[in-house]
Amino acid sequence: MSTTFRRLFIWGCILAAAGTGIAYALWPRPVAVDLVDVGRGVLTVSIDEEGETRIKDIYEVSTPVTGRVLRTDLNAGDAVTADLTVIAELQPIDPEFLDLRTEAEMQASLRAAEAAQTLAEAAVSKVQAELTFAELERDRMRKLAQSQTASQRQLDEAELAFDTKKAELATAKATLDIRIHELERVRSQLISPAELMKQRDACVCVPLYSPVDGKVLRVHKESESVLPAGTVIAEVGDPANLEVVADLLSADAVKVRPGLKVVIDDWGGAEPLNGRVSRVEPFGFTKVSALGIEEQRVNVVIELTDAPERYADLAHGFRVEAGVVLWEGTDVLIVPLTALFRSGDDWAVFAVENGQAETRVISVGHANGLSVEVTAGLKDGDTVVMHPGSQVADGVAVIAR
Repeated sequence: MSTTFRRLFIWGCILAAAGTGIAYALWPRPVAVDLVDVGRGVLTVSIDEEGETRIKDIYEVSTPVTGRVLRTDLNAGDAVTADLTVIAELQPIDPEFLDLRTEAEMQASLRAAEAAQTLAEAAVSKVQAELTFAELERDRMRKLAQSQTASQRQLDEAELAFDTKKAELATAKATLDIRIHELERVRSQLISPAELMKQRDACVCVPLYSPVDGKVLRVHKESESVLPAGTVIAEVGDPANLEVVADLLSADAVKVRPGLKVVIDDWGGAEPLNGRVSRVEPFGFTKVSALGIEEQRVNVVIELTDAPERYADLAHGFRVEAGVVLWEGTDVLIVPLTALFRSGDDWAVFAVENGQAETRVISVGHANGLSVEVTAGLKDGDTVVMHPGSQVADGVAVIAR
């Protein structure tokens, strides 16, 4: 073999290998994508929002009058019985200290009351003596009248004088009683707090009973203190009588109706709880979100339908996740929401046929945050592309990632 032929053969092999490499590098390869099979299943459309448990009926035990509340031995969580368990005991409050001027005035009033009592006692003695004389005079006139020595008029005058003195004695005794009570009133105003503290154990306490069977939720006033009328001492309620309150956006609340099914999740138990909407409050309020955005919210009250034993560990003010079910289908053709894209004014997906992506325009129905109902354009068992990127187009070969 000549040298020229050998060189041509070598360069030909090199050029053939380079061309083969270039052709291999430029040859279109399948795009690696995530694939999912379309199937039928259960689709639930719900409004999910954080909620809070609360006892339906909370009773506040408060002071009916101003007084001294003794220290209570009850703690939060203690069981109570209606009309038997004493929540607190109420005593009268101690009087205030008297300043020097007021005490001097009260001492003068005391001496005046004592003098008035002495005067009333003297008046009683005087009238008593006059009554005794009138009684003797009356008896004498009766004897003289029997012997015709005294006239009937003289007898009548003696009887009148006796009855008058008798009435004056009753008046004098009543006046004496008034002076005695006035003296007691003045003396009571001079009683100091120190004297009452010695007598406090003998005072009759007013017990405040629990109005309902249940448990103590909170104790507002544990130590002994003087409280004005209407001060809340403790809150009691029945933890088994729970409900859930979730504040929804007003745009979502208009879709909610009483009686809708609710799924309570993320409450701490292994299985979700069941409930239903009992009331949508007709009054909205403004709430600032974590991002600082003002939102109009509406409270939705949810009744728990499970047995109380299932949520026995829940109590007042616990956080839960409430999902209000607006629609639920049990045999629905479902496709992931991330497989959809817009094709003009329609929704479409990339279906995989013979290893190639094919644009399919579909009709959608109900949807939640993860899946969507397909009413036309796909059938059970079709394979679609998840998260289609810019490399995926109609007719492009694809392969499962």
